[in-house]
Amino acid sequence: MFKAKVKPEVLKEVIEIIATLVDEAKFSVGKTGLVIKAVDPAHVAMVELNISKGGFEEYKADDNELGVDIDKVKEVLRLAKPGDDITMEHNEEKSQLVFKVGNITRRMSLVDTTGISDPKVPNLTLPVIVSVRTEELRQGIRASESVSDHIALTATPDGFEMASEGDTDSVDLKLPKDLLESLECKEEVRSLFPLDYFSNMIKAINTGTAVTMRMGNDYPVKIEFSIASGKGEVTYLLAPRIESD
Repeated sequence: MFKAKVKPEVLKEVIEIIATLVDEAKFSVGKTGLVIKAVDPAHVAMVELNISKGGFEEYKADDNELGVDIDKVKEVLRLAKPGDDITMEHNEEKSQLVFKVGNITRRMSLVDTTGISDPKVPNLTLPVIVSVRTEELRQGIRASESVSDHIALTATPDGFEMASEGDTDSVDLKLPKDLLESLECKEEVRSLFPLDYFSNMIKAINTGTAVTMRMGNDYPVKIEFSIASGKGEVTYLLAPRIESD
């Protein structure tokens, strides 16, 4: 059994975050809330999203796994008008997820979950923690997009830097410690990442959100932030590109 009522803006947050990596996802529902874990087809990035029952207007569920087509949920979101709530209910007999928006009912066949991976978030000990606003990160991304398809993230005890270097041009964004939300860094660390993945992740996060990044030298970056007015938590993990000497 699964039945929930949710604000369109909350469901939109969830779907945009997942859609950066996959077209189909396994929604693990239970009494305490919803969990989604997904890894992109190239196994470069993964996401873990948890939203408690308090993030919904109404929520009832038994333990179950629902395979969901992300693009179809986007179509449902386009039907919502300001002030609407979206109701979701699992029709077990027909293996459907039924959405109700205003006077419209959309019945959506569920995806077979056997082919959907269930990744486990690796337990990484990353020595540096940087907290920064999304708008600062987006500015650095915009500056980098015309220069290179990779971006280097560097943290020092004095601040945080995003830099891209192409064949002829380079660009960097430097944020001293006093412009960051917080910084825990004892020595310099640097890693290089594919810009398209990093850009898509940051663009999926609501403007004004404080993003926490856990970093190391040539290690994955772990990007953590809250959703659904603090009722949900998201972790992105992005693998580095190891530079050749």
